[in-house]
Order: sequence, then C-alpha cells, then structure tokens
Amino acid sequence: LSACQTGLGGNLGTGAEILGLGYQMQRAGARAAIASLWTVDDGGTQALMNAFYGVLQSNQTKAEALRQAQIALITGDYTAVGEQRGSIVALQIRDELQPEVVNRLNHPFYWAPFILIGNGL
Repeated sequence: LSACQTGLGGNLGTGAEILGLGYQMQRAGARAAIASLWTVDDGGTQALMNAFYGVLQSNQTKAEALRQAQIALITGDYTAVGEQRGSIVALQIRDELQPEVVNRLNHPFYWAPFILIGNGL
C-alpha cells in the first residue's frame, strides 16, 4: 500500500485527527508502516520503495532499509541495495521515470517525507 500523506491525520476535531493511516494500519495488526508527511511524487516514491525492498531482502532492519534507500536517492548510488538489485533499481529509475524526476531524486522533496512508524526491526 502506498498513499500520500499517510503519516498525517485529518480534521475531525475529536482528538483522533492526529491518527494517520500509518497508525491505523498498526492498529489493524501491521507491525510497522512507512508513511509520508506530505504529498509525494509517484516516480520518486517508486524509486524509494524499490530501493527499500531491495535492502530489506538482504535481512536489514526496516529502519536501516529506509535509511539506505534514502541515501541511495540522495547519492544516486543504488549499489547499497545490493549489486544486482541496485542495478535493477537503477535501470527501472532510468527507464520508467521522467528525466526531470530522475535528475532531482536527491532533493529532500523525494526522500524526506517518509517515516517509519512502529517496530523498525
């Protein structure tokens, strides 16, 4: 599941507005959720999530996988997600994203809105 602003609550006025979708996912049984704090670009999210799951497959914690995925977007070096997987992610980014997005993935707009809620292990 990927959606924008999942780390934010609504405007209910009941006190429950601080509870975003990420919290609600945990309440429903998920051990952790990655949520975004603002509207995010689909291409940038795809790049970050591909890198995240690549790192996660190498038995890193969720927190470390998110950190390495964010660093990969900042540096443009996807080998941190594993040499083979990193090559696949780099090709997906190059082939599937618009060039103007690819050239700006290092900007915090693309990697900074994501937070890990819950068990980061």
